[in-house]
Amino acid sequence: MTQLREHVFVTGATGYIGSRLVPRLLDKGYSVTCFVRDPEKLAMRPWSEHTDVRIEKGDIEDTASTARAMQGAKTAYYLVHSMLSAGSSYAEHDRKLARAFATAAAQAGIEQIVYLGGLGETGKGLSEHLSSRREVEVVLGETGIDVTVLRAAMIIGSGSASFEILRYLVERLPVMVTPKWVQTRVQPIGVRNVLDYLVACLETPAVRGRVFDIGGRDVLTYAELMQVMARARGLRARIVLPVPLLTPRLSSLWIHLVTPIDRRMARPLAEGLRNEVVCRNDEAERAMPCERLLDAREAIELAIANLEADRVESSWSAAGPMPGDPDWSGGSAFVDRWRVEIEAPQSVVYRSVCRVGGGHGYYAGDALWRLRGIMDRLVGGPGLRRGRRASESVSYGEALDFWRVTRADEPERLELHAEMKLPGIARLGFEVERLGEARSRLVMNARFLPRGLFGLAYWYAVLPFHGYVFRGMLHGIRRDAQRAQGTTRRAPIERIQAPREPAELR
Repeated sequence: MTQLREHVFVTGATGYIGSRLVPRLLDKGYSVTCFVRDPEKLAMRPWSEHTDVRIEKGDIEDTASTARAMQGAKTAYYLVHSMLSAGSSYAEHDRKLARAFATAAAQAGIEQIVYLGGLGETGKGLSEHLSSRREVEVVLGETGIDVTVLRAAMIIGSGSASFEILRYLVERLPVMVTPKWVQTRVQPIGVRNVLDYLVACLETPAVRGRVFDIGGRDVLTYAELMQVMARARGLRARIVLPVPLLTPRLSSLWIHLVTPIDRRMARPLAEGLRNEVVCRNDEAERAMPCERLLDAREAIELAIANLEADRVESSWSAAGPMPGDPDWSGGSAFVDRWRVEIEAPQSVVYRSVCRVGGGHGYYAGDALWRLRGIMDRLVGGPGLRRGRRASESVSYGEALDFWRVTRADEPERLELHAEMKLPGIARLGFEVERLGEARSRLVMNARFLPRGLFGLAYWYAVLPFHGYVFRGMLHGIRRDAQRAQGTTRRAPIERIQAPREPAELR
């Protein structure tokens, strides 16, 4: 084991950068305290059980508890922001958090704060997002502690917000009517290089109390970056039509519709793109040489390779008080969720669920299901002709009409993956909860991950039919299960609000 050198305090360890930084610090021989609001978010991280990791639960606004958690550390990483969690008041909230953190650091005897901020020209005309980042820099230094600031523009890596916006815009829109900011110059940087610089801040005393612009090897416009992404994805060149009429608000709504990024995060990111974000000098590279700076093409290709190999370390959606930089980086799934209570044992309800499809039908709307099967067959899909192996049971891996059984945990859960021709990926899941000896709750989830604009149009086109089809299906399952028990109680069938969620649909 590498000789232990010193103790480091890290905020934002559940976020996109923080969760990647911690294992690299451990590899370098540092011990780390991760200060988080929700320790459960780190439970599945392979490094969370490392002997040199201490996980402390707390809130930065509580200065006293933050100072206690910092004891023994010389350097503290400040890797938090409020863009997603605090809405339109994020700038004010960021100032408040930074002030509390700086106060706690002074009380704990911290010698150096490392902050990852935003790249952009200084002075007037900065977006609110970049102005907020500048204010945080100032606030962190108010107690006299040496602050090392790294200012980065677009961070390119699998699962990063910038990468997801770029990838989804390019994949879904062969022709784009865009804001004029697509002609703004940017200097993106690969997440690997960002992490190199963050670690180097610990090992280079000369960087204390200094500000550095960090970027990759090339400078492009956002429009040129789109073409780099298109080539990396094997797509034709995108047609980009900049217009001056799209406001940041309209741009953020469009990003929210086409990409997985929440509009609350999209707006400050869109506003920030109106500022040129190019390094003013190469002082960072000279002071803290990286192993090798990547250019935009290399950073994008590496991110795509990690995505396709399912090696995504962290994602934008894991940050904040609720999931929302994806550990699967697959986008945002639409969800339609329903539930009903049934006067029948869990095992009986599960058997009724397993009768769905095949010759038994779908309990309701069978004409619509047959029509969908015919349409699928016409375009080369399996349609409904495959039926099912047995009339009463299903097993993992079996075909069921145009579904494939991907999970069959009797008597709790059945999950079906759609193999019909679709502009996206769809799953239908059933969860049976035991409420008593003869009472259960059935929850049904329809999830859809759209592919392209046609995928989005498809979801909204079929959504009105769900009320009839899914309500009828649950009614039929309830009737079938209760008939076996000789009960007739009709509990209400409820639709649960669940518009979109990060979901692992592969």
